[in-house]
Amino acid sequence: MNIIKSKFLLSILALLFSTSSLAGVSVIVNSANGAAIDEGDLSRIFLGKVKKFSTGDKITIVNLKYKQATRNEFEKKVLNKSASQVKAYWSKLMFSGKGKPPKELASDKDILAFVAKTPGAIGYVADGSVDDSVKVIKSF
Repeated sequence: MNIIKSKFLLSILALLFSTSSLAGVSVIVNSANGAAIDEGDLSRIFLGKVKKFSTGDKITIVNLKYKQATRNEFEKKVLNKSASQVKAYWSKLMFSGKGKPPKELASDKDILAFVAKTPGAIGYVADGSVDDSVKVIKSF
């Protein structure tokens, strides 16, 4: 009986952890942003390879803090990289003087506030955190 209960509890825990990794991520911009941004642009933008939107406005990237679940999902789904690969990428650019990693904020709430008040800002949050202060350009 104890073995059955243990297996049942392990199954429940596995299910809970697997559904949390399925949470969606929304890429957001300032609500005044009228730039055309396709999915291929997103990776180049968040890797610092594209500095301006199609409108000519300067891009200001904002990330969640390192190793947060939403950031991990974003990096996996959009950048096709692990957290450590992204960290190594920015470290290499920083030490070669070719780039500086994006600003990092602690929470979805902080990202929303920053993007809402900063023209040219782009970031991402968990789908459930999105409000009407920003524009969603893509969900994953």
